[in-house]
Amino acid sequence: MKNTLLILSVLALVSCKKGDQKTDAPKPYPVVSAETRNLMGYQTYPASIQGIVNNDVRAKIQGYITQVLVDEGQYVSQGQPLFRLETNILNETADAAKSGISAAKANYAAAQAAVNAAQVEVNRLKPLVAKNIISDIQLQTAQADLVRAQAQLHQAEAGILQANADFKGVQANIGYSVIRAPISGTVGKLPLKVGSLVGPSDPTPLTTISDTRSVYAYFSMNEKEYFDFLENSAGATVPEKIKNLPQVELQLANGSLYPEKGKIETVSGQIDATTGTMQFRVGFSNPQKLLSNGNSGVIRIPKRYDNALVVPEAATYEQQGTVYVYKVAADSVVSSPVVVEDRIDNLALITDGLKKGDQIVASGIGGLKSGAKIVPQPVKFDSIAKPLKAVFKER
Repeated sequence: MKNTLLILSVLALVSCKKGDQKTDAPKPYPVVSAETRNLMGYQTYPASIQGIVNNDVRAKIQGYITQVLVDEGQYVSQGQPLFRLETNILNETADAAKSGISAAKANYAAAQAAVNAAQVEVNRLKPLVAKNIISDIQLQTAQADLVRAQAQLHQAEAGILQANADFKGVQANIGYSVIRAPISGTVGKLPLKVGSLVGPSDPTPLTTISDTRSVYAYFSMNEKEYFDFLENSAGATVPEKIKNLPQVELQLANGSLYPEKGKIETVSGQIDATTGTMQFRVGFSNPQKLLSNGNSGVIRIPKRYDNALVVPEAATYEQQGTVYVYKVAADSVVSSPVVVEDRIDNLALITDGLKKGDQIVASGIGGLKSGAKIVPQPVKFDSIAKPLKAVFKER
């Protein structure tokens, strides 16, 4: 019995050793060589979309909205009526102003008659004074009356002008009761409905009309990005650098690319003290009216890399802010730090730490450690680095 137990123990120990040997045996890993390629990358920046012209619509007079003549999203032409305000009080004021014109004209006619009478009296007295029939004092008194009558005539004339001005002002206000589109474009939100009291000092506009035949996309760079842009762009001045920039793309909120390409047109003249950024403006044509005021997206500025050293992105890992790859030396691996400039289509662009032809572990590096033994299995570069394509199955 004792001999049997001893034999079983020995067999168990041998079995464990064999298992340990299998566990410690080098594992196969795919290996590729670092290559150089010509690639096109993109610098991306969040952007906000605005129409080339955006006009807030406000009431020029105070009144209650009686009609809303358009709907949100409707295209309107310049001068087209948008809202109507109540005009009952304005009409009454207009009638009173019209009556004021009649009264002013009547005053003018009376003043003119007084001037005529005073002039007749002066003309009658002049020959009598010349013949010494009456004293000169009577003529001077008549002449003074004529001057006063003429002054009253001038006042009456001014009264007519003022009455006409008042009437025209009321008529203008009646005209302002119909609120019209200041430009041709698309109607925005309509926050105020029929019955709302509105006026010229309201903080909220009645709506906004946006001319979106073309649009502007605004994006910002921080100071570092801006100075990198200045250093890496061709041209002696900022306008020259902007002129030499390639056309840019706009990625929409759903991830698709807008079909029209845009051009960076200008950059703000100073850094925003609040955000510490410089703002750029990109112009896009919008013939199909796909873009609306307030849309968001991502500006993609193309950046070409010639003879860039690349490795599969799956071959890299990051630790405490440093990116590493596993270099292959014979049958061992060594963890080596590298500098990654960009990542494009599952490729990492390396500027330091590797050279063309260096062999590295291409993928599955999660369980590796520096100095570990492996069984290198060379594979084609593109079998590891090619972009993944989503596959959808019909249900």
